[in-house]
Amino acid sequence: MKRILAALGLCAFVAAPANAEQFVTVLTGGTSGVYYPLGVAMSNVYGKAIPGAKVTVQATKASVENLNLLQAGRGEIAFTLGDSLSQAWKGDEEAGFKAKLDKLRTIAAIYPNYIQVVASKESGIKTLADLKGKRVSVGAPKSGTELNARAVFGAAGLTYKDFAKTEYLPFAESVDLIKNRQLDATLISAGLGVAAIKDLSASQDITIVSIPADVVEKVGDSAYIAETVPANTYNGQTEPVPTAAVRNLLVTHSGVSDDAAYAMTKAVFENLDALAAAHVAAKQIKLDATALKSPVPLHPGAVKFYKEKGLM
Repeated sequence: MKRILAALGLCAFVAAPANAEQFVTVLTGGTSGVYYPLGVAMSNVYGKAIPGAKVTVQATKASVENLNLLQAGRGEIAFTLGDSLSQAWKGDEEAGFKAKLDKLRTIAAIYPNYIQVVASKESGIKTLADLKGKRVSVGAPKSGTELNARAVFGAAGLTYKDFAKTEYLPFAESVDLIKNRQLDATLISAGLGVAAIKDLSASQDITIVSIPADVVEKVGDSAYIAETVPANTYNGQTEPVPTAAVRNLLVTHSGVSDDAAYAMTKAVFENLDALAAAHVAAKQIKLDATALKSPVPLHPGAVKFYKEKGLM
């Protein structure tokens, strides 16, 4: 009996788990967008707020890739556009989702992404109709930006065939080609003050092309709202410009524990100043009812946090 008890004690000792590290991979976007600097700021916040967390930041092609990675369990939290998230939940293959991504869970709806069409001044482009016959970049293939481009241009009566040349490039590469006079315009879906457009406006005169409210309405998706790029957001842009916007969200998956999801949600809203210091877009993140709006269910860990704050 003593030998049996001793053996059982040894087994219990061997089976007892050591204090496992909490791995948190933050899935972002291209380094010249808004997701990446905010993701870096979030990683710093999580490193301090979550005991034992081993946090890494991964640059990606943004929304569509991020959601597919989450479904596969290859990340713990990601940035995404609201329309991409809706399409992922439905399993829209044309949008880049081969099946319904049923493991996705929402942490928070955050700031709006402004769909910003920027053209070189010398191109003569002033309206969406002026894009016909021009060389245009529409964002990385199957990215959230490219899905926005299809929706907005389609609502304006344009297809990619109307352009003299269509490029599928990330923000920084699109801007470089405009600088080199190899492109006339690009559509960038990001927070206000995105680095790529700031960089372009510092090197040459630009035009932020208006997306009128009636075009936004014709998109036919409630994720799209009419917004305005305020005057002086970019160098030389002296007037406010009507545009479209889609809200961004922070998303996780069902395999993430309730405690981890709670900690990630809490850390975001308790460190908004640190996020705003990383990028001005984060100043629009609010702890209110808008944070709960999503086409995908909230993670139970996030629900716990919002109940504590009296929002549910």
